[in-house]
Amino acid sequence: MSTQEFSPQQRDKDHGLVEVMGRSTPMVNKGPEDTLPSWPYLFVWEALLFLGISALLLAMSILIDAPLREAANPNLTENPAKAPWYFLNLQELLLHMNPSLAGVIVPTIVLIFLMSIPYLDRNFSDIGIWFASRKGKLITVWSTIYTVPLLVGLILFDQYIRVRALISEPEIIPGWIIPIGVMGLLSVGLYAVIRPFRPNTREVLVAYFTGFVVTFFILTIASTFFRGLGMNLTLPWDLPPGALSF
Repeated sequence: MSTQEFSPQQRDKDHGLVEVMGRSTPMVNKGPEDTLPSWPYLFVWEALLFLGISALLLAMSILIDAPLREAANPNLTENPAKAPWYFLNLQELLLHMNPSLAGVIVPTIVLIFLMSIPYLDRNFSDIGIWFASRKGKLITVWSTIYTVPLLVGLILFDQYIRVRALISEPEIIPGWIIPIGVMGLLSVGLYAVIRPFRPNTREVLVAYFTGFVVTFFILTIASTFFRGLGMNLTLPWDLPPGALSF
């Protein structure tokens, strides 16, 4: 078959066939060094993992009763009224700032940041390596050491100092300006902590991703195990019945 027959020239087409090769390229059935095709190597492991987890969940559902509670009473609001555990981090944020900021704006900014990481880090070296480098491991440790005490301290401070009670009007100050200022200062402070390591773009992203993960867990733990009546801080063994969301 000629090139003209395979791809006839037409005036309404904006493309055409340049050349037909009669042999394969040198890269057919080959990949980069130290790599394996996803089939069957990756697929088999993923299939085994899927089947194993499914079997485990099936066995748990047969052997362990679900911790169901009494039927909901629309005339009686629970105290404390907690969201499912995977939303408790956002519920904790609601205690410290305006609901629009805590429930919409902050999660949206965080999601945009997480989605933008592949576009911010354009370096293709060391892809798939945990923490990216030896400096990345140290940066992760220092980011955790920086985030945990500050976040716990802010939760305790807002519980006992009651910023919203001290500054109730106008609402924009305790609900917007102070939380945004605190989050901004903490973000700048995190960069100041890792700056002596002379981090590259990927290591900076590792630091901020670590801060996000630590914040997620701290807020979830605080709201799950340390919020009692009226969503006030309470020791876990003093929680009222039904205070745990699971």
